[in-house]
Amino acid sequence: MMKTVIFLALFAPTFAWAQATDLLIARAADALQPKLVEMRRDFHMHPELSNREFRTSRIVAERLKALGLEVKTGYGVVALLKGAHPGPVVAIRADMDALPIQEIRDVPYRSKVDGVMHACGHDVHTTVGLGTAEVLAGMRDRLRGTVKFIFQPAEEDWPDGSTAGAARMVQEGVLENPRPAAIFGLHVYARPVGEVSYEPNGRMGTSVDDFAITVRGKLSHGAKEPQNGVDAIVVAAECVTALQTIHSRKTDPLQPMSLAIGTIQGGKATNIMADEVKLTGTLRTMDPGLRDSAKQNMRAILTGITSAHGASCELTFTFSCPMLLNDRDLTESSVPSLRKAVGASGVKSDPPDVGADDLAFFQEVIPGFDFNLGVFNKEKGIQAHIHTADFDVDENCLAVGVKAMANLIMDFLEREAKKIQ
Repeated sequence: MMKTVIFLALFAPTFAWAQATDLLIARAADALQPKLVEMRRDFHMHPELSNREFRTSRIVAERLKALGLEVKTGYGVVALLKGAHPGPVVAIRADMDALPIQEIRDVPYRSKVDGVMHACGHDVHTTVGLGTAEVLAGMRDRLRGTVKFIFQPAEEDWPDGSTAGAARMVQEGVLENPRPAAIFGLHVYARPVGEVSYEPNGRMGTSVDDFAITVRGKLSHGAKEPQNGVDAIVVAAECVTALQTIHSRKTDPLQPMSLAIGTIQGGKATNIMADEVKLTGTLRTMDPGLRDSAKQNMRAILTGITSAHGASCELTFTFSCPMLLNDRDLTESSVPSLRKAVGASGVKSDPPDVGADDLAFFQEVIPGFDFNLGVFNKEKGIQAHIHTADFDVDENCLAVGVKAMANLIMDFLEREAKKIQ
């Protein structure tokens, strides 16, 4: 009995400190809710496409400077929040770009930019990042270490074909000086508002390999002299069909994979056989071995079909992103923080996701944990999925996201600080 009393007496201050920190985060996030809504709506009304996030970056930088953070601008915005106590460094990533989609939902904060909208929720991601910065800046006296805030351009698209997004930021040294011990991110998700979720085995997204195929045939009159040409359209059509057999006939049916052709362009006139057809598409997998074999099968099928018809082809992979895979140890230690933020019943598990996120480039360098933030509200009619013209979120998700992220950061720094004491 005496040992139990002594144990409780020794650890009571630490337990009380942790409880007080959790309560401070919750109160600060709830108090910020009106401001979070205002910020999110401003970003939503002024969306910017990939590599054009000029207004968004300026506003983000201004808000971070106003909080007293050390801010660096350039490709994206990076800011450091240094706590009152020595400790490790941890990073938060928030992506800022929008999509080339025309918004159809009639709301006061509807996009003011024709043909562009935040259909993937990056306005929420940016707002949660800023809200987390404000909550933690108000708790510097409890902060053990440094938080690096990374506001990233071009998660959705690399429009000029050059290295962009997370890959470019990594190349430019965003994970150095200082180097974070881990990175956290979140994504809006098709769950009820108030819930957060994760995939228990860490498979939060597939690898991505976007590709371009050029099929070259021989021009000829399609009605009078078809025998003298090679119809690239007929050959391309056969290629499209045959490529689908990679999944249906050459892959374990229990292995997640997607191979989709997104565009086909070719032909010059109704009566002339096309001499060239261009196709683009995407390959998604969740296994490095399957990823490699699928690429090899694509080349073999395309070469075989085109050569059989007397045509030729060229396959180019135009963009590649690794699989989004959460670190197992970081996942295990992070889930209790999520439960503190939203309650045990609010933390759910998800199946593997066939979407993709270039947060994976950061996770190739340092351990990472990405989680999903529920944004749906059926009663309010908010249940459209991302990348659709009527996508929206229940804005109560904003304070939830800040609570979850702030708890993850504070708990991580506390754990890691104890290891180096």
